[in-house]
Amino acid sequence: MKVRYFPDTDTLYIQFRENEIVETRDIDEGTLVEFDRDGQLCAMTVEHARERADLPHFSFEQVAA
Repeated sequence: MKVRYFPDTDTLYIQFRENEIVETRDIDEGTLVEFDRDGQLCAMTVEHARERADLPHFSFEQVAA
């Protein structure tokens, strides 16, 4: 998984898997999700990310199963 923030466009891009994208859906104004040919979620784009997500307080934690 990769998380990228583009400050020049205030866009957050979260890539869950690197499969080929075959479909993009608008979830709402400013949120897009991308799927591969098997319908698996591959990525999510969030526009206007600073107002829609708490970016300054981003953290990542891997929890053991």
